[in-house]
Amino acid sequence: MQIIDIPDRPWVNFHQSQPDFNQKILGLADFIEQHASERQKKAAAEYLGATISYAELNFLANKLANALRDRGVQRSETIGLHLPNTPEYLIALVAASKLGCPVTGVSPLLTTPEIEHQLQDAGARFLISMEQVYTTSVAPADGRLSLLRGVFVTSPIGILPKWKQHAAYFSGKLPRPSWKPMIHTATEAFMPAVQNASDAHAYASVAEDETVFIQYTGGTTGKPKGAELTKRNMFANGLQAMSFIGGDSGDTFASAFPLFHQAGLAISLMALRAGARQLLIPNPRDIDFFITQMKKFPPTMLGNVPSLYQMLLEKPAFREIDFSRLRVAFSGAAPFAPEGIRQLEVVVGAGKLCEVYGMTETSPLITINPPGRTKPGTVGIPLPGSDVKIMDAETGNVEMPAGEVGEITTCGPNVMKGYRGHSEATAQSVREINGKRWMYTGDIGFFDAEGYLTICDRAKDMLIVGGYKVFSVEVESKLKELPCIELCALVGLPDPNRPGNDIVKLYVQLSADSSSVNRDVLMVQILDFCRQNMAPYKVPKHIEFMATLPLTPIGKLDKKALRN
Repeated sequence: MQIIDIPDRPWVNFHQSQPDFNQKILGLADFIEQHASERQKKAAAEYLGATISYAELNFLANKLANALRDRGVQRSETIGLHLPNTPEYLIALVAASKLGCPVTGVSPLLTTPEIEHQLQDAGARFLISMEQVYTTSVAPADGRLSLLRGVFVTSPIGILPKWKQHAAYFSGKLPRPSWKPMIHTATEAFMPAVQNASDAHAYASVAEDETVFIQYTGGTTGKPKGAELTKRNMFANGLQAMSFIGGDSGDTFASAFPLFHQAGLAISLMALRAGARQLLIPNPRDIDFFITQMKKFPPTMLGNVPSLYQMLLEKPAFREIDFSRLRVAFSGAAPFAPEGIRQLEVVVGAGKLCEVYGMTETSPLITINPPGRTKPGTVGIPLPGSDVKIMDAETGNVEMPAGEVGEITTCGPNVMKGYRGHSEATAQSVREINGKRWMYTGDIGFFDAEGYLTICDRAKDMLIVGGYKVFSVEVESKLKELPCIELCALVGLPDPNRPGNDIVKLYVQLSADSSSVNRDVLMVQILDFCRQNMAPYKVPKHIEFMATLPLTPIGKLDKKALRN
């Protein structure tokens, strides 16, 4: 296979500095210990009125690391984090780094079967979960999580001072903890276990190419797969991003991206790496709380999906925030309509909105719109140290010239090691060409004459719902368990109220035995099954029954015909 090099690429050096990829690669534990030593009282995170300093973060991470080690967690064993954006998530990230253990972020929105798959597939030996989602989604799997050694259960306010906890319980703002331990897996309360552990320094050396995160993504076929991201991947992608936007201990990062999502994780790690403050927003739909936090701690960096920016703009109080120090407002995970960008920049400042493009498998950033040189409608230029090429969508063998549409591919130090336990899927997505590993993204786009990338379409079978990815094959595969369904296809309808987002629509071809059953009865049956087995954003909003679903000449479902 040959890739034809097109000379005179027009990418320009819009970044502030050229990354030095030859420097020593540090892990998260290294950065936190350095910050704890040099700026002990500096705020690492703000959460529900409490400030967690870098010294406290390092202290609690040592205690958690020792608590996990006391319970048999060994180096290289996977730790699952089933939490919203809370201090416990940050503490666990640092503790895992100190132990030399990879982390897998588990969405609190997943159902029990989805959690079972991820924990088993990732080989998770320990899980840290929030009490509400533990009770509804983890405890019901008791006896089926054969690899799991133990679970720590925490509370939304477990990190807060005791008087604040009692006030919250007494006022009725939160119910008192009432979770029950599992029978087949050791289950303990998080804070008592941490408080009773040793605070001795914990540290394990991690090689550059060892896996530090196993982040799950649906890809294009089958169940979600774990993208293995190495210490080198994460360190390099952080360098690449910061070469454009800078970052230091004076920054305040404000983002409602969930930490279990690769984008939220990357933003959080960028803040921790810089020794900056980050605002932890446990409920991204609580827009009033998010605004209150930004009023109190004016951000220098913003990072959100377009739909959340739109929700912020609907609040008059958003215009009262001091954005004078804001350098950049990231937007990703879905296209941002030009009119929405214009409205946002009226509030935050002209030229500050920066659309980016990436994916879990690339740690995640691939391109970024250079602050001050943004081009609306594009996702910017490739990161320094990475290359991006547009290949023909048919074979993936021929590079397309500027202006021509094709599949987006990229190579660089941020490309994942591979999908855990899925060598065939890895070989399909990551191809070695002329000694370089190229990630074939499945997304379609083109470069303009200045080297800015435009995304024409998402991966053909992927939907975006509220900023979350919905992979149709995963949902369709699950629905085939219903005996009433012969064939089904999931497609996205444009959401008129949330530009760039989809409304989930399901087309169903019934089995012969169910063809005479009342359609309303079947619709209730299908929806009940979906709600029991899928995260809420995956559940169809519309169901249409068809006599036969259209097929392509080779027998595949013709989703293009359904969309049209």
